[in-house]
Order: sequence, then C-alpha cells, then structure tokens
Amino acid sequence: MKINKGCLIAMIICLVIIADQAFKIWVKTNFYMGEDYEITSWFHLKFIENNGMAFGLELWNKMVLTLGRIVAVGFITYFLLNIRNVADIRTGFLVSVSLIAAGAAGNILDCVFYGQLFDNPYPPQLAQMFPPDGGYAGWFEGRVVDMLYFPFFSFTWPDWMPIVGGQQYEFFQYIFNIADSAICVGVFLLLFFYSKDVNIALQSLKKTSENEK
Repeated sequence: MKINKGCLIAMIICLVIIADQAFKIWVKTNFYMGEDYEITSWFHLKFIENNGMAFGLELWNKMVLTLGRIVAVGFITYFLLNIRNVADIRTGFLVSVSLIAAGAAGNILDCVFYGQLFDNPYPPQLAQMFPPDGGYAGWFEGRVVDMLYFPFFSFTWPDWMPIVGGQQYEFFQYIFNIADSAICVGVFLLLFFYSKDVNIALQSLKKTSENEK
C-alpha cells in the first residue's frame, strides 16, 4: 500500500501538536509552579516554564525568538510541500522534518497564546484557564511549559577537582516537553540517517525556484 506522503506529514504534525498541547494544558492546570512528582527515581514530572528555548535555555529576546520560530516553521512547511513527492527522497526524511516542524509549532503556541489563556498564581495555587481577570502576559509573550525531567544520577565532585570541586552534579538536569523531544528526534534522524536526503531536497527546491522564475 502506497503512503500518501502529504497525509503522513499532516498526520505527524497534528499528532505531535495535539499531544504536546494536551499534556502542557493538563500539567499547567494540575501542577503548581515548581511541583515535582516522582514517577520513578529517574523519571519525574516537574512543572516549570521558560521563555521559549529548548530545555529551558534562554539566549535571545522573547519577541525575536517567537517571530523567528514562526518564520522557520513557515519555511519548513513550504520546504515539505515542495519536496514531498521527489522520488529520491525517503519517507523517513519527511518524517524527520515533520517532527522538527511540529515541535517548533508546539512551542510557538505557548509563546503566542499562553500569556492570554492562563493566569500565573503563586504556588501552591493552580493556574486557571481563561481567567476572568485576564492572563499573565500579552500576546506573543507567553512562557513555554516544560515537565519531563530525567535525573538519572547525581554525585558530588571530589574536593581536589579544580573549579568544580565540592559541587553537586546531576545528569540529566534539563527539563523539557514533547515539542522539544520531537525537535531533537527529528534532528538526530537527519544527522545520522538522512543527511544525503538533505542535499537532494535542497537541489530539488533550487530547481523548483528556478523553474518558477
């Protein structure tokens, strides 16, 4: 049975975004800020928020980050629509790029809408969706919800170690969400399995652009 690549792309993007947003809304309305629920010793649900970078990193201005991500998703969508039927491009490549697009879109929704959709009470109070007094921030100024936390192990560096001696080290300390996971999986697949398809896709896109002139 031949797979309709356009439908596959749409299905992956929709499923990732729905799962990501459903999980974020559930956490946002059932956990107070900073709450840490231990499922196993190495897997927790811990509710935090950040300004939009994967794994809680914050490197750029919030508005620039959000607008840049919107432009990037628009380009990736255009890219997928134009290369989905190229014969030499493998389906796995399309899946990888779709995961990246879906992950970026999932975090965009937080940034664009969450500031208006939720309030931001002090712990241990829970956030309310559609609060009567309005949200905690303006449009495009919302914070991204993170909750997946895997503290696999931790230890204290020996005192004789330079710089880090006596400090606590935890692996893996980052807290992230389903959208971040989709981006990372997509990038990993591209780098290790579909790097050749990138060149084929770019060449095809270049020919398409030249033919449209």
